[in-house]
Amino acid sequence: MQTEPSTSENSQVEPLRQMASAIEALNARIARLAIGLGVPLNSNDDVISAMTWLAPSSVAQERRVAPERREVVRMDRGSGRRVAHQREELRGLLVLRYGVETRYVEQVGVIATQQMLIEVEAHLVRDGFKPGADGINLDRLFKEP
Repeated sequence: MQTEPSTSENSQVEPLRQMASAIEALNARIARLAIGLGVPLNSNDDVISAMTWLAPSSVAQERRVAPERREVVRMDRGSGRRVAHQREELRGLLVLRYGVETRYVEQVGVIATQQMLIEVEAHLVRDGFKPGADGINLDRLFKEP
């Protein structure tokens, strides 16, 4: 009786582990950013809103054309700029995740991707995140129409 997985089984399992690890890191970063920014990701509309958010212009006036450089109010410093960068990162990661999930479905199929997302969410919950903190509601995503 064989107790060790065969080499061919290991070669098939390792890419799936790497895929799950990548999507878990991505989802954890999305959840952390959303929590830190106070951006809700509870519904599809919330996620779409976060994905379509446009950053305001960060410079109120071009410094080189200002008569007195010291008088120009610069909006590119401080927490406003940091928040704008974090919102932009959140937006980019949400877009990236949907591309990654689509590629996973094409590579390993719907069932394997579904199982991977279920396991990733379970691990994130064990790490202290609420279910769906990353903007993925598995019940809605996999519910039969």
